[in-house]
Amino acid sequence: MSVFLIIVTLALWALFTVLFMKDRSRYRNCYLLFIAIVFTIFTGALLAGEYMLQTLAFLFLATCLVILAVPCLLVHNGFVMYRREGHSLANLLSFALGLIVGFGEIATFVIVFGPIFAGSDSRLMMLFSRISLANIIISTSVIYLSMTFVIFMIYSLFLMIIPRKNDFDYVIIHGAGLLDGNRVSKLLADRLDKAIDVYRKDPTPPVLIPSGGKGSDESISEAEAMAQYLLDKGIPEDKIIREDQSATTFENLVNSKAIIDAQEGSKYTALVTSNYHVYRALRYCRKVGLDCTGIGSRVALYYWPSALIREFIAVHAERKHFIYLLIGWVICVLPFVLLFTAK
Repeated sequence: MSVFLIIVTLALWALFTVLFMKDRSRYRNCYLLFIAIVFTIFTGALLAGEYMLQTLAFLFLATCLVILAVPCLLVHNGFVMYRREGHSLANLLSFALGLIVGFGEIATFVIVFGPIFAGSDSRLMMLFSRISLANIIISTSVIYLSMTFVIFMIYSLFLMIIPRKNDFDYVIIHGAGLLDGNRVSKLLADRLDKAIDVYRKDPTPPVLIPSGGKGSDESISEAEAMAQYLLDKGIPEDKIIREDQSATTFENLVNSKAIIDAQEGSKYTALVTSNYHVYRALRYCRKVGLDCTGIGSRVALYYWPSALIREFIAVHAERKHFIYLLIGWVICVLPFVLLFTAK
């Protein structure tokens, strides 16, 4: 059994590696990585020999504690975001998700322990039987969506930590809104600093392409403000090409690709954006036919959960992935509904 699990685990990692190296933006990579990690954990527990049961018990207990802590941490993060980043609904995403996950955990608790607490009380048993179907749908839905988000999160984290080459010809830097219409924000400065770090570590320094147009509330383009920041940090003018016509992430890449295509020589490209945004940016790169490596700049830890939730929603708002998400939900919920209604 252990030999079989080892073979399957190695095969999963090999398949993931091949598909990942072929295209990092594919959604299937998220699930392949998660499955490979799960098999690795179970294989490791099995190889623990006489400590297998203790290992599995520890993993189960740790998982339960994390599950219970998640809604509390998300709600707390929502308050922090609302206080530090402004009083907008977008900054309450983690708070809302925390409430949803917490409600789902309560529904699961009622399903599992409700009949035990009811005992022989016929009125309580009748009450639990009436709410069981709704609880099952809520619980299964929350578990399904939570697991889907966790799978997405693990792959996003993986993209942040994997090693990469340092020899690029071009580095595209994604723009972001300016402060007071002409100043680089902290978020944008972090992207620029990461690009500068890539530039300085490269044995043959690449051309930097700050990308971003001029918004209605901005006195200069994002590209111009970014270029000035780069110049102030010592980057030569001849190593900067401004892309100042775009208004969206997609246009950033379309216009930057056109600039690169117009140049001569090799065109090995990197894309620098905030770490939570790398996966979705790579998906856009595939759509425009731009082959590049994604590099993430750091963001404040408190900002990351809400930002990743937005990325998750944006990816699954795409028609194909929304349909896949819906089909997966039906597959998870339908058996329980059929089983309950068949009683």
